[in-house]
Amino acid sequence: MATSRTRRARGDRHMFSSADDNAMMKNILATHSPDGTSIDVIPLLQIIEDIMHRARPDASHHGSQAELDAIVDSVLYNDVNEMLEVMALTINKVSCEISCKCIGGGDAHATTTGIFNMLSNYGWDAKAVITLAAFAVNYGEFWLVAQLYTANPLAKSLAHLKQLPSVLEHGESLKPRFSAVTSLIKAMLDVTHCIIKFKELPEQYISPDTPELVIATTHIPTAVYWIIRSIVSCASILINLIGMGHEHITTTTEAWELSSLAHKISNIHDHLKHHLDLCNHHINEKKHVEAYLTLLRIMDTPHLDNMKPLKHLIYLKDDQLPLYESSTKNRVSIEILRKKIVLLLISDLDLRPEELSVLDQMYREARQDPTRPESQYEVVWLPVVTNHNTTPWTEENQIKFEGLRNMMPWYSVFHPSLLDPAVIKYIKEVWHFNQKPMLVVMDPQGRIVNTNALHMMWIWGSVAFPFTSLREEALWREETWRIELLADSIEPMIFNWVADGKYICLYGGEDIDWIRKFTTTAQTVARRAGIQLEMLYVGKSNPREKVRKNNDIIRAENLSYVLDLTLIWFFWVRLESMLHSKLQHGKSFDEDLILREINVMLTYDGNNQGWAVICRGSDDWMKRVNGETILTSLNKYDEWMDEAAGDKGFLVALNDHLEANRPPHHCNRLILPGTAGSVPERVVCAECGRSMERFFLYQCCTD
Repeated sequence: MATSRTRRARGDRHMFSSADDNAMMKNILATHSPDGTSIDVIPLLQIIEDIMHRARPDASHHGSQAELDAIVDSVLYNDVNEMLEVMALTINKVSCEISCKCIGGGDAHATTTGIFNMLSNYGWDAKAVITLAAFAVNYGEFWLVAQLYTANPLAKSLAHLKQLPSVLEHGESLKPRFSAVTSLIKAMLDVTHCIIKFKELPEQYISPDTPELVIATTHIPTAVYWIIRSIVSCASILINLIGMGHEHITTTTEAWELSSLAHKISNIHDHLKHHLDLCNHHINEKKHVEAYLTLLRIMDTPHLDNMKPLKHLIYLKDDQLPLYESSTKNRVSIEILRKKIVLLLISDLDLRPEELSVLDQMYREARQDPTRPESQYEVVWLPVVTNHNTTPWTEENQIKFEGLRNMMPWYSVFHPSLLDPAVIKYIKEVWHFNQKPMLVVMDPQGRIVNTNALHMMWIWGSVAFPFTSLREEALWREETWRIELLADSIEPMIFNWVADGKYICLYGGEDIDWIRKFTTTAQTVARRAGIQLEMLYVGKSNPREKVRKNNDIIRAENLSYVLDLTLIWFFWVRLESMLHSKLQHGKSFDEDLILREINVMLTYDGNNQGWAVICRGSDDWMKRVNGETILTSLNKYDEWMDEAAGDKGFLVALNDHLEANRPPHHCNRLILPGTAGSVPERVVCAECGRSMERFFLYQCCTD
């Protein structure tokens, strides 16, 4: 007996790899002759699990007792009694078979084979559940008497007939055995659930000849065999406790055998679970493809309103309210967006505070006058979190998400997990989302009229309503290269300077020594020329610590006006947006003055040089130049001051001197962080007009 147990334990590592095992399974498979009888085994399994949990009060439960009661009550009230009326005789036959064959230590394999013969007309899942039900009858009766014999006279008499008091007196020595039974029962239930899940796989997404399912199907008979074999072993221990006394308790080694079986069953479960995961992955892939194709069709189909496209993009089911309104802290329905222009703000959780702050200001300004057309739109944040279905959602993620969501005055998806993987795929592949924020515009009929209006929002704000490409073209036709386009509303004083006809100088860079020299020299020249000059420091794109320190120094030394870091960021992102907007509309550097000027300014910034733009009032002519060149001309003011005081005027005289002293061409570089869209394919040199080479740059803050 010990030899056979050792051989069986060693064989647990491999699932029926020996010739004996293969022959044994051939015999088991020969008993399988299903006649089409189909039963819903899940309600029966729920009753079995309830018995197992209640039988051992010290066993670990999943969920509260109230939850278990609710499950069983639900099962019993759902016509399960009709099924049990049909199955009760079969369950009792199997129960009797187990009891009779286990008395005196009958051969476990022979008993198992006998049960398979009795259940030959049932499916594999039903064989396992019916046998578990038969065992649950004996197991439940055993523990019912054991629990009540000290308080219930009937239970007490039954306990004496079964000699249970004598057995339970040695409870400490029985603990390893009962623990082994409990562990084995749990393992059997896990495998049974796994087998049932294979049967529940949707046929429309996975066919019987799918490799993942074929492999699993070939192992299910093996799994059912070892479930029933383990049931026989558990039943044998309980039955043989009756009347065997203390001698049986202290001399048998069933606990070791049960542990070995539990190990084997667990291995079988892991194997089946792996293939079930593969099947579910296959199904999910099919579902995702189907959902993606459906979404493509929905987005390309005309609709009466925007409800259908929005539901497919945000949340298709009706089981919860998918939107969150931060002002009221309430969840709301998608219906609130019906027949409105909807701006879908798409980003990950790394949305910059500057971006959020400027968008917030624009949104609130548009809402101040409800009668204005540009106030008639809604914004919805779609947080695209990469692989949120496979990567664990951490508490840190949740805190970060809620912090952003509560800062937004518009609507948000209540949780990123509500966005279907097909929607994420659509956003990335059709709208080309690449972690940079974008603003997709949907009209009241659900048509996408702009796949990224964020650059329009940065350039013109809500004036760009309704944010279509046609509106963008119309706005550009009205624009010229002037201070109002360049500076927009970043500093309200600029409009006063323009109205007063003052000379205005915007300048940037990080070199504080150049800034000191340039501002003091420019103010000195302005006084000598008798002109009113206002200067504003706009720093550098992606402003960091150096720019912040420069701001503090400029304020302290009263060198000029400054912008805060958010507005400095906004100044530069607007320039990038203008570049992308122009290029998207097919404009060329050769033909478009605004595009050339924007390119020059971005080149100055990319070269880490100081630079300046000077204009007077709202004139369409602005002079921009790099820092060293303009500082040189200002230091040589004596050479051109007569022309500045004459008919030419200050700006023309300055320009003539700059042109006459143009430095030789040098290598230029242009750095585009890409915050306003994709990187353009072709950019020309700001000085010679030739196409610039494109390189990849990885840059970290070095402040």
